[in-house]
Amino acid sequence: MEQLILALNTLFVLIGAVMVLAMHAGFAFLEVGTVRHKNQVNALVKIIVDFAVSTIAYFFIGYYIAYQVGFFESASVLAEKSGFELVKFFFLLTFAAAIPAIISGGIAERARFYPQLIATFIIVALVYPFFEGIAWNGAYGVQAWLESTFGAKFHDFAGSVVVHAMGGWIALGAVIMLGARYGRYNKQGQPMSAHPPSSIPFLALGSWVLAVGWFGFNVMSAQAIEGISGLVAINSLMAMVGGILAALVLGKNDPGFVHNGPLAGLVAVCAGSDIMHPLSSLIVGGVAGALFVVTFTLAQNKWRIDDVLGVWPLHGLCGVWGGIAAGIFGSTALGGMGGVSFMSQLIGTGLGIIIALVAGFAVYGLLKTTIGIRLTQEEEYNGADLSIHKIQANPNV
Repeated sequence: MEQLILALNTLFVLIGAVMVLAMHAGFAFLEVGTVRHKNQVNALVKIIVDFAVSTIAYFFIGYYIAYQVGFFESASVLAEKSGFELVKFFFLLTFAAAIPAIISGGIAERARFYPQLIATFIIVALVYPFFEGIAWNGAYGVQAWLESTFGAKFHDFAGSVVVHAMGGWIALGAVIMLGARYGRYNKQGQPMSAHPPSSIPFLALGSWVLAVGWFGFNVMSAQAIEGISGLVAINSLMAMVGGILAALVLGKNDPGFVHNGPLAGLVAVCAGSDIMHPLSSLIVGGVAGALFVVTFTLAQNKWRIDDVLGVWPLHGLCGVWGGIAAGIFGSTALGGMGGVSFMSQLIGTGLGIIIALVAGFAVYGLLKTTIGIRLTQEEEYNGADLSIHKIQANPNV
């Protein structure tokens, strides 16, 4: 019976890993549909190569930093317990690799290719695992201090802060260090060209693939079949729906907003999906959808932050909202399961923001001053597809 449970746990986590791996196709097509046609090939190549670099970085360095587990053993040792530790690594790798996939959307259309791969390696090997270890492995005593001081640890079941806020706030540093695309704003800082999405069908496909995979992202975060919870699935569903409807109304039927709305809701519900009531999740998702529409518009038109896919509003701000919302709606007073502290959520979320912001400016600032991170004006005008990959998405058209 024990061996059967181990095998089932391994299968459970493996299915989750494959579902989250599929989300990277969603990241790719969301970017393909949003960027201009001359940058579509670059979006596809970046996402798949970033995943490969992330795997190497996390396998050899990052996973050990986060969990003090390595893989320099014989195959017979690694295969013990049905190879559960291996598929656990695979599952958590897909989370780690989401960080550069998130960043990719923010820096699209003007970032150089190989400097971004270097940034990916540094972030997945060192930056992300540092905070991952704090939040999910109790490293450096932060969780113990929060529990002793405020009565509960920082709770982030599936990564609103650990994955999404980290990726979004690192991306903010990268976007600022890169600067806006040429022609995006005039000398007075006013928007000149909106650069509308190149393909709404591809954008919608990316959104759907991400939304479906997200149920593996959230539900399988239990990492054991005994921990599976229908509550997590339904909370994810309700937050997704709340995000869609809020984005539809505030976005005035804009398809870009509508298809990012479910993602905003799903980002926000990750942290508290195991402890909140479904009605609370609907509210959390609705607030996230509204937050994305409002802050994306402000960032683009008022604050002059040329974040192409809006990854800072979507992942950074909605992730922060999710971390804080878990401390509000996870309480028993609002129908939640309890076991959370608002102050622990606030401090844990704030720590994630600080680490991500510092890392974003440090990593991309260092690369900018040493090897450069931006295409030339001519290369950007020609498009990343021809400038980097020497081929267009549809060469014969």
